[in-house]
Amino acid sequence: MLTPSEFFTQNIGNEMTTSPSPLFNWLKPVILLVEKGKLILKYTIRNEMTNPMGILHGGMTAAIIDDAIGATLFGYDEPHYYVTVNLAIDYFASAKEGDMIIAETTMIKKGNQIANVQCEVWNEARTRIIARGYSNLLRTEKRK
Repeated sequence: MLTPSEFFTQNIGNEMTTSPSPLFNWLKPVILLVEKGKLILKYTIRNEMTNPMGILHGGMTAAIIDDAIGATLFGYDEPHYYVTVNLAIDYFASAKEGDMIIAETTMIKKGNQIANVQCEVWNEARTRIIARGYSNLLRTEKRK
């Protein structure tokens, strides 16, 4: 059986549809980079991810950030899950249906119980930042 980090590494370049996370599978990111404490994922903005103005819904941006941040902790191959305690997001620009966006996570600090992780969302060319989010996550009991 593969560890979570091995699973992500094995799927670099692939659209994810076989993750244990239903939301991750629905978002369908393509994994570009996997390192301990860092993930880079690419997403295609689909119609069902947009708001009535035809741009990426802010709640969808939050879901991408939260899910990418959570996935970052799987790279540590610990027998624990982490749950989001808080999530703060700054929105800077929009993306529309058909656009490709890049989410890059960075572990800021990982303590024994709390982890702080950042995620930046960029346009595909990385010339315009769309959003930046920070989250604190709490370690739970061992996975079942």
